Amino acid sequence: LYALVQKAKSNNIPNDNIDRLLKKAAGGAEKNDYEDCVYEGYGPNGVAVIVECLTDNRNRTAGEIRHYFDKYGGNMGAANCVSWSFDKKGVIVIDNEDYDLDEDEVMMEVLDAGADDFEPDGETFVVYTAPDDVSPVAEKISAAGYKLLSAQVEMLPQNGYIKLTNEDDVKNMQKMLDMFEDNDDVQNVWHNWEDAE
Repeated sequence: LYALVQKAKSNNIPNDNIDRLLKKAAGGAEKNDYEDCVYEGYGPNGVAVIVECLTDNRNRTAGEIRHYFDKYGGNMGAANCVSWSFDKKGVIVIDNEDYDLDEDEVMMEVLDAGADDFEPDGETFVVYTAPDDVSPVAEKISAAGYKLLSAQVEMLPQNGYIKLTNEDDVKNMQKMLDMFEDNDDVQNVWHNWEDAE
């Protein structure tokens, strides 16, 4: 829950909207049987895609997700057809837009907070944790005075990213991701496409 609230705040969603959605979800869970479901498949040129959903109608959602895969040059596969090639990790992003943070100092503090790994990435520092540790580590880092851009559990590709060179493949992959993003049931989309925005 902490990760979802952090994600909403990092996307500049007003606190009133977050509170209203939390209350709706708490009340809605009793009236509707929402369930988590994960769909996996391949986009253009073999790009691995994992789509996490929360739905009250699994059949409707499965049909829509399959349609997006098929329409844009991919195909939906069986369970675990691509997830084996991803690692589930906690990922915390620390803002360093002004480049005023000392890398060694930040590294020591995040490792002391319980992080597994740390790497500078341009205007940010990326901190990796075990999936269950993302919230407590994020709270400690935030309490130390660092501005967090995000803190969530992510699926990271084990073998790097695929670069699409064909212009049609790039367009189809972007359209597919846009369709997933526009679907209300879709919570997260993970993939190994290098050029995604």
